[in-house]
Amino acid sequence: MKPMGLKRETKLTFDQALVAVPEALKSEGFGIITEVDISQTLKNKIGVDFRRYKVLGACNPHFAHEALTSDIDIGFMLPCNVAVYEADDGHAVVSAVNPAVAMANHESPAMVALAAKVSDRLAQALGKLG
Repeated sequence: MKPMGLKRETKLTFDQALVAVPEALKSEGFGIITEVDISQTLKNKIGVDFRRYKVLGACNPHFAHEALTSDIDIGFMLPCNVAVYEADDGHAVVSAVNPAVAMANHESPAMVALAAKVSDRLAQALGKLG
């Protein structure tokens, strides 16, 4: 079974990763359209301290348009979530949804192929991180 996510343990600090990740994604045609500060949300909502953790919503408009044109209901899979968090050693870990796994059972072979392309691009972006 393939892992649900793509993961890259980096030598970057959390702050460095928050600069490098959008740039790496941009080089593969993605932009960041949402950002959720998980640690701040947990602090505000339930009063707990949690490691530095952000979820970035990455979108490649060409792929998104192609997917929505093929299946208008596919919007619940958009954007592609990319998590950036601070590991115990102080370095950043970056993980992203693996669309190829998430969409493996879609009834459309074209959508499965598109998901594989998106996964490849996300993997290439993560591979560019130090």
